Amino acid sequence: MSLSNLLVVDGDPKVFLISFLLLLLIISEPCFFSKKGTPWCLTTGLKEQFVTINENKIIYNVLYMKQKYLYLYNNLINYTRNKDLYKDLNREDNFSDRLTLFLLHFSFFLKNYKNDENKTVLQEIYDFNFRQLELSIREIGYGDQSINKKMKDYINLFHSMVSEIHFWEDLSKSNKLEKISIFLNDFGNIEYLLDYFENFNDDLSKKTLNSYLKSVSNP
Repeated sequence: MSLSNLLVVDGDPKVFLISFLLLLLIISEPCFFSKKGTPWCLTTGLKEQFVTINENKIIYNVLYMKQKYLYLYNNLINYTRNKDLYKDLNREDNFSDRLTLFLLHFSFFLKNYKNDENKTVLQEIYDFNFRQLELSIREIGYGDQSINKKMKDYINLFHSMVSEIHFWEDLSKSNKLEKISIFLNDFGNIEYLLDYFENFNDDLSKKTLNSYLKSVSNP
């Protein structure tokens, strides 16, 4: 007997998780609980009890992860809203520009906190951020085929950024300007942007990963 198909009424909702590509959906359906808040299926056998407990743990962990990493995601979004970053752009900024800045901030973030101790957390952050990006693309109105191609392009772009800045502290200023120009060629005053990301990188080096997970930063 599978609890995922149980009809439940009178009380708390039961939550089902549907995962495809990089997107995680949470769908609520009615569940049957007793007046004391106990699901009736707990009386049907030990196996069903364990399934219920495991499902609840999965739901709790996913919702906790979403809340936990949402602070960081919002921090990165806030950085891209800094109008000074666009002041020398030779055209009107667009979604692609903001996304490029988002990914560049994120690449510096991963560079600073990448180590064996943070490996699992950073992987979860990576997965969460790219799920949110896919949601943003879907909201714009792209179809599944276009989304798949764009997500592949964005992921490749991000990994290219991570590769280019991997040895950032060992690079000369001219080399750093070249690296930044690869991704922000339309932005005009590259020296200003280099100074900005130097400061951002320095700020990251002085903070712990937990500080970014628990607070919202202003650009």
